[in-house]
Amino acid sequence: MASESKKTVLAALFANLAIAAAKTVAGLLGGSAAMLAEAAHSFADTMNQVFLLVSLSLSDREPDEDHPFGYGKERFFWALLAAVFIFVSGALFSLWQGVHGLLSGETVEGGYLLTYAVLVFALVAEGTSWWRAAHQVRSEAAAAGKPVRVYVQQSNDPTVKTVLFEDSAAVAGVLLAYIAYRLGRDTKGLLIGEAARPEQREALRRTILAHPEVEAVLELLTMYLGPVSLLVAVRLDLRDGLSSQQVEAVSTRIEAELAEVVPEVTQVFLDPTPRERHRQKAEAPTS
Repeated sequence: MASESKKTVLAALFANLAIAAAKTVAGLLGGSAAMLAEAAHSFADTMNQVFLLVSLSLSDREPDEDHPFGYGKERFFWALLAAVFIFVSGALFSLWQGVHGLLSGETVEGGYLLTYAVLVFALVAEGTSWWRAAHQVRSEAAAAGKPVRVYVQQSNDPTVKTVLFEDSAAVAGVLLAYIAYRLGRDTKGLLIGEAARPEQREALRRTILAHPEVEAVLELLTMYLGPVSLLVAVRLDLRDGLSSQQVEAVSTRIEAELAEVVPEVTQVFLDPTPRERHRQKAEAPTS
């Protein structure tokens, strides 16, 4: 998945660089200040892909003593920076350029043919990048057995989502401010510790309760550590009279089954806690 995401980001990076170069040449040859400003905008767009490439590289690092759960959330942090950059360099820049043009009464200098040629080239380049991102999303949605729209809404991989949304905005003319808002909102939730989806939590709970040794699930906590890395922590009340060997055996089975029910599960912590002690702890005053 990370390899495919890297290819998608590189495709978007090269597309934006090519568009920026074409706009620069057209602006210099045609003497268009507006086209040169657009070139600066396109160069700024490439920074989004740089952020995403950095996130892919940093998130691949193995867990260590300082980060025992790995570096998966690097993907979320750098995707959030990309969302902010889209808003500043895209939405605000476009707004400023439009207002400035209206207030100054600036007319477009010559070079119409060259300008339209650059626009066509930009459409082809952005369209190619968008097709790559859309192809990856369709493939992953098919593998997950979900409709594309549902998969995109539920996906915890901000890397491809950023490329797909940004290119969609460029090709279809969607407001970049809205795209930046959606990306920022989704990534913020993951960055501060988003839980598994309700249907995933219910599936985990059913799997645990299916074991006759388990009397009750007292608390089920989940958090995404990366796009495909889910932590699960469970406090459960076990049947009285179980030996230590039986507790170890049922814990091992539960851990293996949770990863089968929800493939993203990578970390499982089970805490056998008597129901009465859990109730007392929950009712104890906090200072």
